[in-house]
This record gives sequence, structure tokens and C-alpha cells, in this order.
Amino acid sequence: MSQASEGRDLRLTQVEKQFAAFTAVHPLDLVVPQGTFFALLGPSGCGKTTTLRMVAGLETPTAGTISIGDAEITYEKPYKRPVNTVFQNYALFPHLTIVDNVAFGLKRRGVRDTRKQVADMLELVELTTQATKKPAQLSGGQQQRVALARALINHPEVLLLDEPLGALDLKLRRAMQLELKRIQIEVGLTFVHVTHDQEEAMTMADTIAVMNAGRVEQMGSPAELYENPQTTFVANFLGQSNLIAGAVQETGNGVVRVDMHGTAVSIPAERAHVNAGKAWVGIRPEKVLIAPAGEPIDAPGNHMRGAVIVDTSFIGVSTQYVVRMPWGQELTVFEQNTGARGVMAPGTTVDVSWRPEFAFLLDANQDVNAGTEEE
Repeated sequence: MSQASEGRDLRLTQVEKQFAAFTAVHPLDLVVPQGTFFALLGPSGCGKTTTLRMVAGLETPTAGTISIGDAEITYEKPYKRPVNTVFQNYALFPHLTIVDNVAFGLKRRGVRDTRKQVADMLELVELTTQATKKPAQLSGGQQQRVALARALINHPEVLLLDEPLGALDLKLRRAMQLELKRIQIEVGLTFVHVTHDQEEAMTMADTIAVMNAGRVEQMGSPAELYENPQTTFVANFLGQSNLIAGAVQETGNGVVRVDMHGTAVSIPAERAHVNAGKAWVGIRPEKVLIAPAGEPIDAPGNHMRGAVIVDTSFIGVSTQYVVRMPWGQELTVFEQNTGARGVMAPGTTVDVSWRPEFAFLLDANQDVNAGTEEE
């Protein structure tokens, strides 16, 4: 199958969707390389599920084209597309056994002997021993794997996953994330996964497209998006960021120098998404280093003095500090609990620093709260 379908990337070209006066998806260009795990990530109402439904054929685009390889599928009926969808609610047939649920698609296509294919699929999703049970006798995670097997047995070129782990509890969700990734690598199909859960997207996907208000804000590998966000929305939505007001002073020699409340800070040019005027200096909480006033900090950056810890939360693996800076802003700092130093109490005066190569610079015209829960 893989030889026949070489170069079968999923391609959305200027795809747009309008409902009456509301634009759910603004003109969108996406290429999902064949055989990769791709995630559409964003808050509810950002257009990610509408995008998925257009690929599935459950919604018709207002404009643009969708194709897999050379074949355009924009207006194809859902059942004629080489695409299958796994939904959050599993949509299993309660009266059928697991075997019959998985074999359903093959039987509907007139395949007579389904036993070997079904057995292989149940082995892939590790449910061989549950074959004769009914869905109600299985746990949520097992039901999700049945839904996956039922979709995969049809050998779709693209498997669409719509919030597939949303109904599971946290521990099971984490186990299923690794399970889904294992299965995707094993079968080598293109997976397109819609989720609002950043950790889920980062655990599984090769590439993530972060969506906001019907547009893709930024696309890249999980590490790229996390380490070098290009917008305040991506900086806040993927993990947490401290965003501090500054003004660009000069650029040159591969760095942008910024005046940040009287402290001169440097940002590598490739991490500076604005090079003049006002800007947000961004730094992730785990990249901020703190120490009791006057103690050395292992960072070649600027040491900002006169900060005070206002809140301390011990989370086991790390301690989360809220630190009030001299200019009044509160920054979040995560410190690994290595045992090198005890937990510092609120009221402790501290020095703060970070390595310049970890900072990033964003346009001050962007909303500093975009992508935060409180927004």
C-alpha cells in the first residue's frame, strides 16, 4: 500500500468555511505530509473541528480545495474518501460484539472472510482477549481502541481523530497518548488529530498547527512552537510565558537589544519577531533562575535585583514561585526540586536571571493575555 500511495500528502488550499455571517475558518493552507502525526490545536470555537469535518466530507468548504496526493476530494461523499474518523463518543454498536464492531466496515464492503484482518487489528490495539464482549463490558480506554481498530481496518490513507481522548480520565488519557503514537508509527498512516489539550498535542504530534479564531497562528514541531513562539497567543496557549514590556534599542551581530524596565537584555535575532519599537520580552517560567539576594546564579544573563517572592507552591517535582519584580509585575518561576536548596518562603528577597538564548521577543501590538485561560 505504501508504494502505491507515495507522495499522498493531505493538502488544503485556501480552504474557507462560512456559516451565514460567521467565518469559522478563514482561508487556510495546510500540507500534512503522508505518514505523519499532525495535530490541530486550539481552544473551542477556533475552527479546528470544522477543518477536520471538511476533510471528512461532513462539511462542504465555502471556498478552496482539499486533495490527497493528486486526487481532489473537496466535494466527494464521505464514504468515497480514503478517510476515516474516530470520534470522542466512540460511536460503537452496543448490540454487536467487539469482533463484529471491528469487522463492520469490511462486511459492508462485501468482504466475506474477515477473521484474519480482525484478529490482526485486535492484536494491534491489544484487545485480543476482549473479542467476544460487548462495548458496555469494556472500559472507556478499551472502547476507544475498538473505535480505532474499526477505523484502521478499512485502511484509510488519512485517519481523523476528533478529541478522541476527551472522555477519558487523566491517567488513562496519558497512557492512550503513548498508545496512539505507537499505533501510528506501527501502521504508518497519516493521523490528523484535533485537540484543545496542549500536552496531548505535544506528546503525540510530529507537527502542530495552533489555531485561533479560524486562522493558523503558527505551525511547527512541538519543540519549535514551545521554545520560539511567534505570537503572544502561542506563547500563552502552549504552556505558560512571562511577557515583560520593553523597547528595542538596537539590532546587530545576530542579537536584538532591548531596554526592559531599565535593564538591557539581549534576544537572539532568530527569536526576535519584532526588531523596532515596543515589544514583549518573553521567557518561560522554567528558564527563569532565582536565588536569595546576593547569592550567585548560574546564568550569564543580567541579574535583576530587588525581587520578592510573593507566593510559593510545592508541586513535588518542582516548586512554583510567584516573584514580584521591582517594577511591580509578577513573574512565574518553576524550580526543579533537586535538593540543592530548600524551598524559599514568601517574603524572601531574591535576584532573578535567565540565559539570553532562551528569551524571545514579540510585537507589543499583540494582546499580552491572548491564549490565557482568563482571557
